[in-house]
Amino acid sequence: MPSSAPGTDAGEETRTGTAAGTAAGSGRHARRDPRRRAPAPILGDVARARGADLRRIEDASARVVSAAASDVKGAPDDYAAAVRFLRSYVGSSATVNAYRREVERLLQWAWRIERRSVFSLKRDDIEAFVRFAIDPPAAWIGRKQAPRFVTRSGEVVPNPDWRPFVAIAAKTAGNYVGNNFGNDVDANGNPTPSRARYRPSQAAVRSTFAVLSSFYDFLTEEGHLDINPVALIRQKSKFLKKEANEAVVRRISNLQWDYVVETAEQLAAADPAAHERTLFVMNCLLAMYLRVSELVADERSQPKMGDFRRDMDGAWWFHVTGKGNKDRTVAVSDAMLVALKRYRGSLGLAPLPTPGEATPLLARARGDGPVTSTRQVRRIVQDCFDRAYARMAADGLEDDAQDLRAATVHWLRHTGISEDVKTRPREHVRDDAGHASMATTDRYIESDRRERHRSGRKKPLKDL
Repeated sequence: MPSSAPGTDAGEETRTGTAAGTAAGSGRHARRDPRRRAPAPILGDVARARGADLRRIEDASARVVSAAASDVKGAPDDYAAAVRFLRSYVGSSATVNAYRREVERLLQWAWRIERRSVFSLKRDDIEAFVRFAIDPPAAWIGRKQAPRFVTRSGEVVPNPDWRPFVAIAAKTAGNYVGNNFGNDVDANGNPTPSRARYRPSQAAVRSTFAVLSSFYDFLTEEGHLDINPVALIRQKSKFLKKEANEAVVRRISNLQWDYVVETAEQLAAADPAAHERTLFVMNCLLAMYLRVSELVADERSQPKMGDFRRDMDGAWWFHVTGKGNKDRTVAVSDAMLVALKRYRGSLGLAPLPTPGEATPLLARARGDGPVTSTRQVRRIVQDCFDRAYARMAADGLEDDAQDLRAATVHWLRHTGISEDVKTRPREHVRDDAGHASMATTDRYIESDRRERHRSGRKKPLKDL
């Protein structure tokens, strides 16, 4: 079993494959029909790796570039520009990963399908690429997450299981509205993603346009191009639907939250060492509207207990570095302060943080240091959701519990904002949530939708 290469991550796009796929896209046969063979990865973790790890990754990438694009004029310049572009975003792992995914797909398509440099692509070419990304060939679609590169016998090599696109299994069988990927069901009744029914969401298509536009802005600023081809099509594109109304905010109900937090409390009571942290995580996500990335340590920030600070009036605030590396403060409620004291007590700490305290906000369960993986937090939350669902079903509330089967970590942020906007001034919720505009906060106001439905509920079909 190969190990992940130094400086690589488990990426977001792969499927189960065979070793025969290692050369995918790098030989004569692939050039004759590149859509029928999965391509080898191009971009490793070149934005963050350092020293010997970086050199091994760059050597592996250079071999892939040579094999995949030996006859593509300008391919080495494409690769170098892509690396510089990604390195300009070091400081946010989530941003680097998202941008690398889209740029990688563009390079793969330009080199393997079109046999051209990305510098030469025009408006029509970008449109053709987006159509390709919306409906990629089955050989390019994966079913699971895997690293881009692995280490074999001390050498970094392309992972044969990696794919540019991935169909993620929904959390329940059938079509889960939250991810837009159809499911098949295996022999045990468990959902598995279907390549045949892969389709990206509107948000994914918007992300593709946004990243491509940023990439071509970068190339223009570096002097490689005179004009950004994406800017010429973005407002005219047929790929993005204009919605008359904002999408409904995905949140859990108050009853579901009661079961979720009670489940976390029960877990904490039964096994404090393992689950006091679980309870604290759930409370942070709902009460302070935190994003999962704001709880873990990365290049951008190192959340610590000292980020809870008391002002001259005795009010407590949580200082956080959020989306877009923007700092904000969140008002800490009395109930959240009680939750903080409980969690600190379980760690053997004083009830309240001291100024500048460097204790990690979320400590690892084993060993020293902070939690650095958002996946770990997602697993904690998902386990709590699953247990809460089982308890609701056992209490005869299975129908009321269904949303918990689809819920994600981010739904807790939505739930907290949706509840608070009912009673708190909108501008206060906006600032605590870190919304750039009041329009974003207004999406969480449900009273207008309730009135609208109430007025339309008893419309007759007869005797008008």
